[in-house]
Amino acid sequence: MTSAAPADTTVGFVGLGHMGGPMAANLVKAGYRVVGFDLAPAALEQAVKDGASVADSSDAAVADADIVITMLPSGKHVIDLYNGGLLAAAKPGTLFIDSSTIDVADAKTAADLAHKAGHRAVDAPVSGGVAGAAAGTLAFMVGGSAEDFESAKPLLDVMGAKVVHCGDNGVGQAAKICNNMVLGISMIAISEAFVLGEKLGLSNQAFFDVASNASGQCWSLTSYCPVPGPVPTSPANNDYEPGFATALMDKDLGLAANALRANGVDGQLGLHAAEIYNRFKQENGGKDFSAIVTEIRNRSGESA
Repeated sequence: MTSAAPADTTVGFVGLGHMGGPMAANLVKAGYRVVGFDLAPAALEQAVKDGASVADSSDAAVADADIVITMLPSGKHVIDLYNGGLLAAAKPGTLFIDSSTIDVADAKTAADLAHKAGHRAVDAPVSGGVAGAAAGTLAFMVGGSAEDFESAKPLLDVMGAKVVHCGDNGVGQAAKICNNMVLGISMIAISEAFVLGEKLGLSNQAFFDVASNASGQCWSLTSYCPVPGPVPTSPANNDYEPGFATALMDKDLGLAANALRANGVDGQLGLHAAEIYNRFKQENGGKDFSAIVTEIRNRSGESA
């Protein structure tokens, strides 16, 4: 992370939830003046504890900002907020950074709205979960002009360990959707392999020791192992408390599935992964997405 910020830079931050709150706190630590807003009173209380100022509306949060960051649940939330007065409330030429994970088309629409209102805009979705947000080690995938990317990068460097300019507006969201499609598929594959190993008499630790040093190695195994034991920091060792909730993986895979269909891609694994997580979400949306191994085990005739 960078160590300091311009003393006169004010950041309006709308959406101070599990991800946005820690991100805003890291900006405060780096020296930025942060004015935040969230609909949840508890989020505002935490923001004050973290050193941010809070406003009584989203419009008030951005009125004096040089840069605005939004972290919201869906593209509809972003577009409705932009159309609902957020863009009009901001100073001319404000840089809008949307770190929500939304559809590529919605990201392009949001950027167009910002540009037409006389502002600058980038989409900058993140990877790394709540732990990465708190630690300032998120990965940012950024879509927008080269000039706007350079303007946004100092703040993103504070909140993340890796910042990649992926292309024009909307392409940051494309990178996020593609990345999380890989993540969802690989977690299912690793989970199926663990359950198969259990059926064949192979211990989880032995399989981990082999696969983590062989061609089956992947992040879902070595950093986020879905069974307790081999990776002590994985959610599997904390009753699958997220982490990255199943409901969020369901959302991201739904975006990927829509993109696959809209662009005529024969993405059979991506579509099937979306179906698997959508089914699992119905009763386990609050569990970490790695808990999919318990569903595979249950459907394979073994107790969880």
